[in-house]
Amino acid sequence: MARGRLITIEGIDGAGKTTLAQRLHGELLTRGIDAALLREPGGVELSERIRTLVADPALEVGARAEALLYAAARSQLVAETIQPALAAGRWVLLDRFVDSSLAYQGGGRQLGIDQVRALNEFATGGLKPDRTLLLALDVTHALNRRRSRAERPDRLELEQAEFFQRIDRAYRALATAEPDRIRALDASRGPEQLLAEAIAALSDLF
Repeated sequence: MARGRLITIEGIDGAGKTTLAQRLHGELLTRGIDAALLREPGGVELSERIRTLVADPALEVGARAEALLYAAARSQLVAETIQPALAAGRWVLLDRFVDSSLAYQGGGRQLGIDQVRALNEFATGGLKPDRTLLLALDVTHALNRRRSRAERPDRLELEQAEFFQRIDRAYRALATAEPDRIRALDASRGPEQLLAEAIAALSDLF
């Protein structure tokens, strides 16, 4: 049986990752592709509990502890769900993966891309996405989208604009370094246009 594909969706908060992930998942199913839709951190019980911790605005979480918690949640999701699904020939569509830690903790928290990459190499056993869709959006636009949401902001969403500027620069540097894997999409486009762009970016994998 052929191994499944791992497709990840990345971008700063407010870029529209979750909406695209849901729409793209529906498109894959329509095309007859057996695909699982998962999110990070989360997807399995241990990782969901860690998600609650790292999102809690009432908790003080150091930058290194934050990176370790995200890596732990990711490690459990990979071992418990992602690797078995890929081995069974299923596609996995994942809302965030290692690139989020590289951008948020490596860039945003200024821990260093290489240091955070090494931590996540260990956590995931070196698992790499077959394709990463990066939703590129002006930081101010993304922050305005985020503030318009009805739900209460989590601990990271309460950070200042400079934090998200560093994350955006880190994401763009990653896309420049790995153009074959990371495809930047214009997240300012409407949902239908963005979905079409995403499908085109995956066309060689179908």
